[in-house]
Amino acid sequence: MASHEPWLLENGNLKGLSKENRHGRTAHNMSSSSLRKKSDLTLVSKVPCNCLRQLLANLQEVILGTKLSILFPAIPFAIIAYCYGFGKPWVFVLSLLGLTPLAERVSFLTEQIAYYTGPTVGGLLNATCGNATELIIAIFALAEHKIDVVKYSLLGSILSNLLLVLGSSLFCGGLANLKREQKYDRRQADVNSLLLFLALLCYLLPLLFRYAGASAALTADPTLKLSRAASILMLIAYVVYIIFQLWTHRQFFEAQEGSDDDGEEAPVIGFWSGFAWLIGMTVVIAVLSEYVVGTIEDASESWGISVSFISIILLPIVGNAAEHAGAVIFAFKNKLDITLGVALGSATQIALFVVPLNVIAAWMMGIKMDLNFNPLETGALALSIIATAFSLQDGNSHYLKGLVLLLCYIVIGACFFVSQRPLGMYLHESL
Repeated sequence: MASHEPWLLENGNLKGLSKENRHGRTAHNMSSSSLRKKSDLTLVSKVPCNCLRQLLANLQEVILGTKLSILFPAIPFAIIAYCYGFGKPWVFVLSLLGLTPLAERVSFLTEQIAYYTGPTVGGLLNATCGNATELIIAIFALAEHKIDVVKYSLLGSILSNLLLVLGSSLFCGGLANLKREQKYDRRQADVNSLLLFLALLCYLLPLLFRYAGASAALTADPTLKLSRAASILMLIAYVVYIIFQLWTHRQFFEAQEGSDDDGEEAPVIGFWSGFAWLIGMTVVIAVLSEYVVGTIEDASESWGISVSFISIILLPIVGNAAEHAGAVIFAFKNKLDITLGVALGSATQIALFVVPLNVIAAWMMGIKMDLNFNPLETGALALSIIATAFSLQDGNSHYLKGLVLLLCYIVIGACFFVSQRPLGMYLHESL
């Protein structure tokens, strides 16, 4: 097996990892691991050249070590379509499909690096890279002053995790375990719900402040300052949340780790190989993200679908398909702690880290981005957080809870499907 082949690693001995040493593994990693497949390195081990053997082994582990490897050809097709001036909707679709396996592979690579850096650094790395795709897309959209795309896509990621991922997981898990009681640890759900309400308050106050003023012109600058101050506070809250999760109250999150696999594990690629692959994957994600941002308007016009629907519904569904599928698979296995860790953890990270980070980044770039998501978007987010919090308050689950969350997501999706908000409305309102 790969785990016993010393030539796979540049830096020495392989050891099985105890539960203590595996703490760098998050629910996000374990969710993605459900889509991985074991590599047969029998043929690769017979290659006489050590460097070539190591390269082929890494290629097989990184590129072919996932059930989503069938989507990797979409990456060169997207680049070719962009370079040769094919239809921009095709570039948009191919880029989205290419981002799907890349997001899962980034999770795999951060987990591999965490084996060498230890649980603390590994946990911090996983917390930072957990939603790298959304962050990179948002940064490129900011660079092109598409503030509405930034807000739509990040809002869509939160809604998708709270309603679609959690709803489908609870629904499918409930149907698959009709004769078994599905329970989960309420403590991590309570922590994430509390943090989501904090984020909601920070989003709601700029909206109320704007509409409580005499005119938009008089409240625009104070609203922007309030949003930047709230963003700094949310980033501080997220840092405290990481400390809470990795150090002071790590026992709240240990159940989801122990439920996955009690056997010893070992890395399958070396530290420097994993680091190099991670950099390469990030560069490719950046390229495809630029394609997505640059072609989203053309795709909207070609398909007759609003940018809001594409950004809020399509982008999160396709971009996080691997993570979503993994959460559903663990719900089937009656491992809801992992499912909750994926859905709530990802939503919390986007709400408390990615969104305020984009506000600060826009500030540094001289772009006026605030936390005013407008009444429709903020109302949808508020009701989604409330519905999710109510669904998770008793520590038990059944398929009806999942069905209600799914129906909420469908209604919200229908709302944005019929919405025809002009592109650039956020930008004009922020000026």
